[in-house]
Amino acid sequence: MPELPEVETTVSGLRSVLEGELIVRAEPRRADLRWPIPPDLRQRLTGARIEMLGRRAKYGLIYTDRQDVMIFHLGMSGRWRVDPADIEKHDHFILETASGRVVALNDHRRFGSLDIIDSQQIDDYRFFAKMGPEPLSDAFDASVLQKALHGRKAPIKAMLLNQNVMAGLGNIYVCEALHMAGIDPVASAASISKARLTRLVAAIKEVLTAAIAAGGSTLRDFAAPDGELGYFAKDWRVYGREGEACTCGSIILRRVDSGRSTFYCPKCQR
Repeated sequence: MPELPEVETTVSGLRSVLEGELIVRAEPRRADLRWPIPPDLRQRLTGARIEMLGRRAKYGLIYTDRQDVMIFHLGMSGRWRVDPADIEKHDHFILETASGRVVALNDHRRFGSLDIIDSQQIDDYRFFAKMGPEPLSDAFDASVLQKALHGRKAPIKAMLLNQNVMAGLGNIYVCEALHMAGIDPVASAASISKARLTRLVAAIKEVLTAAIAAGGSTLRDFAAPDGELGYFAKDWRVYGREGEACTCGSIILRRVDSGRSTFYCPKCQR
């Protein structure tokens, strides 16, 4: 599933095509993706001007001058195609602007979603209301993380994947950040000292910033709207590298918890 850097890359690509544009066509080509598509989506978008694009966690946000915001999630395989030569079978939503630009939301597995709400209600949106802070924001630091982890005996990795603790992190970047910070992924969250959490926060910010700069990680179907694949995967420290040598010389291991693979170094991470 695309994580925060991949969604940020997608939003950045769409911003250069859509921001400031007048929508002349908004066409859902089916009634639902993972969830039903609002029946008034077409009416609310057609004739509106796109004021800005943004991101919350793994969701993209398209704001219009009608005080609406269209919220999209890429699911497992979703991607936006810019100015496609042909509309394909799995292009489930088409947006066209007055200047002739076309973007198509392609999602062959249909695990993504589209929604539209009043932009003034975005903080209360059903998926955002209890969501934790953005990891790249100034609001996220070691004190905030320590408070969120207080009394939590669950493994630190599981807590970092909890969107109520922190928004947008997924399996790839949690594995990478924990390795960078030298923290055992199965350590009890509440047992980690403030000093180690400070290192962890710095690692999270560093790995996300690097991944965004590289355009995200290529994983199965992910691609930016311009069709370019992300290249952060070549810089993975541990993710997907079971059996290979860590920088310390030890062998990277993999364990599976609740269906998720965790890659780690038993020497570096304690």
